[in-house]
Amino acid sequence: MSNSDYLFTSESVSEGHPDKVSDRISDAIVDCFLEADPFSRVACETLCTTNRIILAGEVRGPESLVNSNGIVDKSRMEEITRRAVKSIGYEQSGFHWKNSDVEVYLHGQSVDIAMGVDAAGNKDEGAGDQGIMFGYACNETANLMPAPIHLSHSILLSMAEARHSGSADGLLPDSKSQVTLRYVDGQPVGATSVVVSTQHSEKLSQDDVRELVRPHVVKSLPSGWMCPEDEFYVNPTGRFVIGGPDGDAGLTGRKIIVDTYGGAAPHGGGAFSGKDPTKVDRSAAYAARYLAKNVVAAGITSSCTIQLAYAIGVSKPLSLYVDTHGSSNVDGNKLAAALNEMVDLSPRGIREHLKLSRPIYERTAAYGHFGREVESDGGFSWEKTDLADALKSAF
Repeated sequence: MSNSDYLFTSESVSEGHPDKVSDRISDAIVDCFLEADPFSRVACETLCTTNRIILAGEVRGPESLVNSNGIVDKSRMEEITRRAVKSIGYEQSGFHWKNSDVEVYLHGQSVDIAMGVDAAGNKDEGAGDQGIMFGYACNETANLMPAPIHLSHSILLSMAEARHSGSADGLLPDSKSQVTLRYVDGQPVGATSVVVSTQHSEKLSQDDVRELVRPHVVKSLPSGWMCPEDEFYVNPTGRFVIGGPDGDAGLTGRKIIVDTYGGAAPHGGGAFSGKDPTKVDRSAAYAARYLAKNVVAAGITSSCTIQLAYAIGVSKPLSLYVDTHGSSNVDGNKLAAALNEMVDLSPRGIREHLKLSRPIYERTAAYGHFGREVESDGGFSWEKTDLADALKSAF
């Protein structure tokens, strides 16, 4: 096969996957602090296992943040944790929103880190850490995402909606999907295999689960793309009753490829969940997606990768790299210069341009941070294509 004809696979995991339970709780904590004070600093990690949830990390303030809007203390964080688990749907003997032990070990942010991030005198707000961040977009789907990860998310999201509505009796919160697509001349043309593993009640047989899952797969794939029957795998082990954190421990930040582009593009070193927007692991990755998506939406290229790099305590990005993968005649350096002019890529500039200092993060914890619809309250603001017209005119 030529380089343009190949198979490519991506996976997704549901909101009930143990790692996603942890991501959800961590982001719910971020939202609570940002709601109390939009300039909060939060880095919250969550561990969940059989009827036990542990929160650790640091926040701006000793053990609580107090202002005119209210108090965020350990009791409030425990309440938020239980609400998040209940919303996912865990009311099982081995993991229950009401019965799980919740321990909170968040403490004050290091003064050394705070000194580097804080604006003071002529110094602008600095990056919360060093690191590299990547953004990507391509024209394989309407939301300018790689098709394998988009379809993997779509299957699980459809199953979750059915479970929450009560129309998929017997399906439980923990599930995973994996979609393999065939590419011809660099474009996806159909699925060669689909894997779905989903937690289920004891009353369902493997055949029952297969037929419950099937319509969600068929609905999510484009017409004519369904894989051969012998390549449609549902619960290949034969049984998946014990699931969620009772079956496997979960940790914040372990599903970074699921969160981004399904392996179709590079990934920086940092996870997103549990971090406030002064952390460039999160905000600059959102900015890079925003820029890449606008470049593709402008019709300049069929795919675009953008890399940003930062140093802790330094406001300006150390580099901005643009790769159009040979699908554009536009010079990458000129494109990078234009993007730098259009958007202030300092941590403060990104935060203000995309309006990130708001409680909009809990909803990002499952089914991908990218390829989502911009919401009326500013959620997923990095999915806007408001730069596309200016880029089209410039190039």
